[in-house]
Amino acid sequence: MDPRVAYFSMEIALDPALPTYSGGLGVLAGDTLLSAADLGLPMVGVTLLYRRGYFRQQLDSSGSQKELPEDWRPEDLLTPVDPQVTVEIEGRDVLVRAWRWQIQGIGGHIVPVYFLDTDLEQNPPWDRRLTDTLYGGDDRYRLCQEVVLGIGGVRLLAALGYSSIETFHMNEGHAALLSIALVEQRLAGKPLSAATRDDLDALRRRCIFTTHTPVPAGHDQFPRELAERVLGPARSAALERAGRFHDGLLNMTNLAIHASHYINGVGMRHGEISRGMFPNYPVRAITNGVHAVRWTSPPFAALFDRHIPEWRRDNLYLRYAVGIEHEEIAAAHAVAKAALIEEIREHSGVSLDPSVFTIGFARRATGYKRPELLLTDLERLRSIAMRVGPLQVVYSGKAHPLDSSGREAIRHVFQAAGCLAGSVPIVYVENYDLHRARFLTSGVDLWLNTPQRPQEASGTSGMKAALNGVPSLSILDGWWVEGHIEGVTGWSIGHDENGPGDPAAEAASLYEKLESVIVPMFYGRPDAFRAVMVSAIAFNGSFFNTQRMLRQYAQNAYGIEC
Repeated sequence: MDPRVAYFSMEIALDPALPTYSGGLGVLAGDTLLSAADLGLPMVGVTLLYRRGYFRQQLDSSGSQKELPEDWRPEDLLTPVDPQVTVEIEGRDVLVRAWRWQIQGIGGHIVPVYFLDTDLEQNPPWDRRLTDTLYGGDDRYRLCQEVVLGIGGVRLLAALGYSSIETFHMNEGHAALLSIALVEQRLAGKPLSAATRDDLDALRRRCIFTTHTPVPAGHDQFPRELAERVLGPARSAALERAGRFHDGLLNMTNLAIHASHYINGVGMRHGEISRGMFPNYPVRAITNGVHAVRWTSPPFAALFDRHIPEWRRDNLYLRYAVGIEHEEIAAAHAVAKAALIEEIREHSGVSLDPSVFTIGFARRATGYKRPELLLTDLERLRSIAMRVGPLQVVYSGKAHPLDSSGREAIRHVFQAAGCLAGSVPIVYVENYDLHRARFLTSGVDLWLNTPQRPQEASGTSGMKAALNGVPSLSILDGWWVEGHIEGVTGWSIGHDENGPGDPAAEAASLYEKLESVIVPMFYGRPDAFRAVMVSAIAFNGSFFNTQRMLRQYAQNAYGIEC
């Protein structure tokens, strides 16, 4: 079946051996394409290669982060493809080739993913490095990368003979320049100045756009002078005519929105926020999900295979986890927890106690995610551990090299760990990646999420935890507004869903829930805690998955039967 949907993403996480992702956006993209293969959807993925990866994180004894390149050999893992294309950058032709990874779904359907690469001898040294590092360099480097992704990606698909693609799905604004390539393709050699309203309407019918952040700083924008230099006079003039420069900036989100007939946020609340950010456009919402088979740990996969044999083909069957005996849930979790503890011991040299209540917090380290909220009052945390029941905490996550707030947050965790030594063990697992994420999201007893409301568009780590019977304790933001049933699927931090949160009140609520509800239940009423674990699977695992998500995209955005 020839692909009808081309899915463009700046990063795609497919395998731990492919360091072509940084975090949630890439993991979502990988999960999306994995489910497309399972569902037999006619899709193809396009991204960049990143020969030096994102980075490998190294933390010293104080929590200071050092970034090391993650060199790898694409020829050992990917298949080179023959066509090469050129893109014009700063007035010169840059040669682009591609490498292919094939995803095979549960029914045998193949979804190819193409990784674009400029490291060719014919290119000058600077251009060869354009596909070296994910989110590296300055604005010039980033914009040139986005030319390779958007314009190079469209040209590569055409060179490969993919003539049946009807829909181009931009996963965030990084791929927005594909709109220029599609108009140029339609004009067939005529100048962009010849584009008519019919040409632009035809473009919109082919494009959809998913926005992932309610934070204005999260939307790529480039100075007019830089855009004109990189894109050239003809493309810049076309963008000017279309009104795409605002306040001297080319905003890639605005470009993607303007080029698309279907625009969506990644959660119901995020859709509301995005409509406020872009009031002149009909922004819809399709809540994110995760690939259930990828994120279900081996002991739980075996448990589901025994009791719910259809769950891999149809994740909605996870609803029937309500019928699994609590003792079997507890036994599966004990195996997953033991695996996490062994992984930590092997890679960090820290031995945790499998009988102790374990809190997990793992995601990109940045200011608004507030990993330090749990550590607001160390004496209160120590008191809970001494009076109510012992606690241990596992942290993980990388900070972008230029994110000073994220780097400081990691150091804060290390400092708190030193203060709590002997009373509340805290371990920070370095170099968070696909491999470690599978252990953490399945092996802890409680998943903690503390974003500054309303800055969490969706979040997916808690969805992964839910598949493994791990309930969440979370701020009411992102997906948790939809997945939260108090005391059933987990617990909220605070009660208000609207407006910015009060950090002091949220910290107080966090401690109160741990002290009065969660820790006493874990130690004193284990069967009640297991009931919450079961509900996390049945209610949230069965819904917050990419099978459901992709079926919504297919029906509402792609126009494909699924």
